[in-house]
Amino acid sequence: MQKQIFKLVVVAVTALFFGAVASAQDTKPGKMGKSSADSPKTEKSTAKSGTATGEVTSVDAKSGQLTVKAKDKNLDFMAESKSAKNALDKVKVGDTVRVTYTDKDGKMVASSVKAESKGMSKSEERKTSTKAEKKQP
Repeated sequence: MQKQIFKLVVVAVTALFFGAVASAQDTKPGKMGKSSADSPKTEKSTAKSGTATGEVTSVDAKSGQLTVKAKDKNLDFMAESKSAKNALDKVKVGDTVRVTYTDKDGKMVASSVKAESKGMSKSEERKTSTKAEKKQP
């Protein structure tokens, strides 16, 4: 009987000890530092950036919308800056473009849109055209 009382006292003291330690922890952000859940999320932590290269399937320069087919899927972009909207004026359906974008709250916002040459760089195109001109009689 005394062993059972002793076990009961040990269990009670252990429970009180761990309960006191748990409640003694200071959870105020000022003293322990802010946890990631307590701190407000900045735009940098939520925004992901990237680039996509593909063929333009639709473009609307006035509304700033661009759809690019890249790697067998269509990517919808929204151009919000003036420079990105101006770049949309220069592209048309069928052009190959490289879009630099930021993913903000599930929307892909284009920061720059640049036309790519199809198949080869401009310097390679110049070399090919000058070789062809030299071969002609």
